[in-house]
Amino acid sequence: MQLFDLSGRRALVTGSSMGIGYALARGLAQAGASIVLNARNAERLAEAAEALRAEGATVEELVFDATDAEGVRAAIDGFEAEKGAIDILVNNAGMQHRTPLEDFPVEAFDRLMRTNVNSAFYVGQAVARHMIKRGAGRIINIASVQTALARPGIAPYVASKGAIGNLTKGMATDWAKHGLNCNAIAPGYFDTPLNAALVADAEFSAWLEKRTPAGRWGKVEELVGACVFLSAPASSFVNGHTLFVDGGITASL
Repeated sequence: MQLFDLSGRRALVTGSSMGIGYALARGLAQAGASIVLNARNAERLAEAAEALRAEGATVEELVFDATDAEGVRAAIDGFEAEKGAIDILVNNAGMQHRTPLEDFPVEAFDRLMRTNVNSAFYVGQAVARHMIKRGAGRIINIASVQTALARPGIAPYVASKGAIGNLTKGMATDWAKHGLNCNAIAPGYFDTPLNAALVADAEFSAWLEKRTPAGRWGKVEELVGACVFLSAPASSFVNGHTLFVDGGITASL
């Protein structure tokens, strides 16, 4: 369907050498987009790019640290000048640190905020400046079920994802008039490298299965439809929205 066709579009996905970022990049490629993978680790990025090329995807690699504002600006401006337009941005770079709030190290808090919040601002602003000139663009920020809910031991992460939800609203409020659509996807509990310790915890997995109406962990491929929708013409009047993909966990007590 043309409403979901991404042919001729180029999508940059930050933190896309593995996990959710890789799955979203792969899904966007399957919908017709050419993709730009990003990570700090050039070797791991090259491996991910090669795997996607083997599936027939058109892939470019852009190595930069999403928490380095100057490095981000230089990388994005250089890419736009040399390669062309970035039509879709998925701000996926993120991290987790689990410690009771009263013991949470200050340096870990700062690092988590830089990775989860600052990076979305840095990359979003750098890409949006080019999108604004063209009068079109899609920005998708990866939020979390923790945008709406808290859980013990991850209060700073909860704060960071709450910030992503409101940053998304702010982006839409400032940039919709320039033709940009800025939205967020809020995954529930997915089986990813970031959640490996929880997936391996039988007690937590049992709790999660009871707590989630769908009764299971999510699979990263189940986020692709939401990402394609928010990248495609089908969502042309959707702006400032956070789409929860969580098996119903935020709908149920």
